[in-house]
Amino acid sequence: MEVLLLNHDFTPLNICSLKRAIGLLFVGKADVIHYDGTYIRTPSGAIQAPSVIRLKYKVSRPLPELKLTRKNILARDNYTCQYCGQKGGELTVDHVIPKKMGGKTDWDNLVCCCKRCNAKKKDKTPKQAGMQLLRQPKKPSFIPFISLTKYRQCMEREDWRPYLPPILD
Repeated sequence: MEVLLLNHDFTPLNICSLKRAIGLLFVGKADVIHYDGTYIRTPSGAIQAPSVIRLKYKVSRPLPELKLTRKNILARDNYTCQYCGQKGGELTVDHVIPKKMGGKTDWDNLVCCCKRCNAKKKDKTPKQAGMQLLRQPKKPSFIPFISLTKYRQCMEREDWRPYLPPILD
């Protein structure tokens, strides 16, 4: 079982194990913000399992650098083809403006794309191929301390969502 660990200012810091979270609570370094509704049996009784905890002090960390990788592009676009909206399946990364037309390999020119749309688009711009982007690509505005793929998994937990800022504004 995993627990969302928040910094003193409520920014997400990490995902930790239930054992680690209970240790932080036991020594007084954190407070429970949200329980998950289950109980943990102990020799002296039962305690509610935390889902979200917050440190009682601020941890200063340098902002991580978000690397431009295939994995991060797919996570940024939520594993959804940015042309047809297909979610999951065999996905690739597409240059919106093809490299041979001067398109750069950067956050503002790469999108998640299904193989069918990639084959249809070929080395053309979306306009030339008669296709339209669902959303313009851009670098994420919030850079989580955890990986983007792990962050997307966290967003699927309803009890964690209020504590996770959107990665794109």
